[in-house]
Amino acid sequence: MFKSPVYNVIPVPIDKIKPNTYNPNAVAPPEMKLLYDSIKSDGYTMPIVCYYDKEEDLYMIVDGFHRYRIMLEHQDIYDREQGMLPVSVINKSLDQRMASTIRHNRARGSHDVDLMSNIVKELHELGRSDAWISKHLGMDRDEILRLKQITGLAALFKDVNFGQAWQPVEEDEEEF
Repeated sequence: MFKSPVYNVIPVPIDKIKPNTYNPNAVAPPEMKLLYDSIKSDGYTMPIVCYYDKEEDLYMIVDGFHRYRIMLEHQDIYDREQGMLPVSVINKSLDQRMASTIRHNRARGSHDVDLMSNIVKELHELGRSDAWISKHLGMDRDEILRLKQITGLAALFKDVNFGQAWQPVEEDEEEF
């Protein structure tokens, strides 16, 4: 029987938590201040979602980077929470964690386009198809295409069939 990770929230020392390298989400300073005010007033009401890397003995953030940042940047929050963050752990492969990060972020707001294009590139390099990306990241084909174009890598288009928009016609030079 499936049990949601939120039912197993654990306290984890912040020095055992590391950000992932692929999160395209950006939060503007006013929203960061609001997040700080929220955590200061209400405490942490949502856990940080992490993957536990046994080899490194570290928790890699899947969702909650900005909540993590609040503790790093605000000594009052760190002291009050005794340097511990609430964490729910998911055990998923890298591609599934990337997809989870994007789903969490897209449900909340906007993304940095360059970072999103890098996610699409990395997922492609991990062998994920456009259909997989569409299904797991909630993107349509046009959005995936635009993000691939930003990276400028021909490898991302190796499976695309291109039609001919026009065909050159040979003409006699004397007609000009």
